[in-house]
Amino acid sequence: MKKLPAVFIISTSLLSAIVLIGMFAPSFLGTITASIQSYITDYFGWYYLIVVTCFLLVCFYLFLTPVGRIKLGKNDDKPDFSRGSWLAMLYSAGMGIGLVFYGAAEPISHFAINSPTNQEGTAQGIKDALRFTFFHWGFHAWAVYAIVGLVIGYFMFRKKEPAVISATLKPVLGDKVYGKTGTIINVLAILSTVFGVATTLGFGALQINGGLSYLFDIPVSFSIQLVIILIVSALFILSAVSGLGKGIKILSNTNMVLAFSLLLLVFFIGPSLSNLNLLTDSIGSYLHNLPRMSFRMAPLNPEGRQWINDWTIFYWAWWIAWSPFVGLFIARISKGRTIREFVLNVLLVPSIMSFIWFTIFGGTAIQVEIEGTSVSKLNLEQLLFGVFDQLPLGTVMSFIAILIVIIFFITSADSGTFVLGMMSTNGLQNPPNQVKVIWGVMLSAIALVLLNSGGLIGLQNAMIIAALPFSIIMILMTISLFISLNKEVNQLMKKM
Repeated sequence: MKKLPAVFIISTSLLSAIVLIGMFAPSFLGTITASIQSYITDYFGWYYLIVVTCFLLVCFYLFLTPVGRIKLGKNDDKPDFSRGSWLAMLYSAGMGIGLVFYGAAEPISHFAINSPTNQEGTAQGIKDALRFTFFHWGFHAWAVYAIVGLVIGYFMFRKKEPAVISATLKPVLGDKVYGKTGTIINVLAILSTVFGVATTLGFGALQINGGLSYLFDIPVSFSIQLVIILIVSALFILSAVSGLGKGIKILSNTNMVLAFSLLLLVFFIGPSLSNLNLLTDSIGSYLHNLPRMSFRMAPLNPEGRQWINDWTIFYWAWWIAWSPFVGLFIARISKGRTIREFVLNVLLVPSIMSFIWFTIFGGTAIQVEIEGTSVSKLNLEQLLFGVFDQLPLGTVMSFIAILIVIIFFITSADSGTFVLGMMSTNGLQNPPNQVKVIWGVMLSAIALVLLNSGGLIGLQNAMIIAALPFSIIMILMTISLFISLNKEVNQLMKKM
């Protein structure tokens, strides 16, 4: 490109400043982010719960009302992918480092360490652990992605707007989306995406380090995580600039096979019948308690409120920060689908797969804990490998898990550089290589400074901070969608 857009220059400058602070004053960065995170969770926790639940209610409304018949595209547009391929890609969007990192760690943490209902170690505690895990990874998470994906897809395919967040706000802001206001909106969207992707990469580095530590006694330290991120970053940057699109597709497909194979191994080797019973019961409990969990703030229970801050608020922030990335992906593959079809499948398919994943890995971990091996005492990044160590073929499964995380790291980062390249170049379908390289370096640098300034807590703090401004943009995107849909309905009524 002859001239880099203002969005690219401003966003990379701001992120470079954060990287420099993290390099030369990591403790200062850690203190500042912790203070801001504490303020947000204390004073805006209620807001996160309400806004994410409202996004889910909007999805229900769009599914149930006549506007659900409107297509993401022109009325005669056909889907680019068969239903089977489309559903498979939705499933792949739901898979990632987070599922591997938290697959066993979250349920066992809720059961044995800090129960959301003060039922540690009890039969009820098992049910509550899975119910709240489903809550964090189920319909609410995918409602956030569905809103962003739906709005982007609607304006990109039906209104022929560029694939940038600001373009979706034209019904609300008018021509301001082409000026400074639009630039600010796109910068905020990029910052949110960078912290969302970088946090996930940080989890990946922690998980790889934890696996290597458990298998080979390699120490868990920032220096090891630095080496891991540098090596994997070199691989995904090479992929991004060499145009190895087919190679990334092959890696993604291979990883889906590996993840499904690992799931089946744990299912058949672990307590299969118990997990099937848990899955059935937990889905029922999740659906029955969904309204109560959606608004649970524990205002008179400091310990309960802290649990909500540590888990629910963190997850809602993670999904919001990650939503421009996942939303753009599912929008791009959903041309020609109706709004009703889009909402139904985006909410259901990945959620159900997550329920199955967490039941098999979490249920197996809880069974190992009950039988006398205290895997709950391990660090979160090592816990999965501790569970495998108690099962036949445990070493094989540990190697598979590490390989899955490495491939997810590469494919997520590669896709992240592409999406950030599009977002920072006014929606270019093929961003220049130099732009993708800069974003690849930036993602790795942000992940490293967050790990160095606070480890896992540092990653979580940055996520909560980055999500707050983008949540406001999501509200405006939803309003913009309703304004445009209302105009379509009115025009249709006039023709009748």
